Amino acid sequence: MRALCEAMKADDFPAGPVLILSNRPNAAGLDYARDEGLLNVVIDHTEFDSRGAFDAALDKALSDVQPDIICLAGFMRLLTPGFVEKWAGRLINIHPSLLPKYSGLNTHQRALDAGDAEAGCTVHYVVPEMDAGEIIGQSCLPILPGDTAETLEARVRAEEHALYPACLRKLMSA
Repeated sequence: MRALCEAMKADDFPAGPVLILSNRPNAAGLDYARDEGLLNVVIDHTEFDSRGAFDAALDKALSDVQPDIICLAGFMRLLTPGFVEKWAGRLINIHPSLLPKYSGLNTHQRALDAGDAEAGCTVHYVVPEMDAGEIIGQSCLPILPGDTAETLEARVRAEEHALYPACLRKLMSA
């Protein structure tokens, strides 16, 4: 989230943040948003009885600001099909693997365990099926001898911080 917001500070970036929304009250991104004077909202998923009720609250907050694109970043919740369908084509996510490989969790360890020669990250449209949406962009890097899940994660994260803003720029310039 921070990498996206920092990229959007560029004079030639075709978008700007309209809302920083978190489902976790203690998310570090909220401190950044407050420091930057960005509109920010917490909708704590633990305060809702169902995914549908939580998603309805998300929908209301988003509808109030009418974003052109919704960028998920560190948002580790599955969204209901109805929510995803309502925001279809405007809801994107970044995933720490070269999709379609390794959807879900533990992507770095899974790539290492498989003996893969490369890893990376993917920006994709969100669809009701987890990590299955159309790919917008990918960034690839070699898996190095001696890489651990932690070292690979750190290198992939650096790629994410470049890829996500580049894909957002591409979408907003189209």
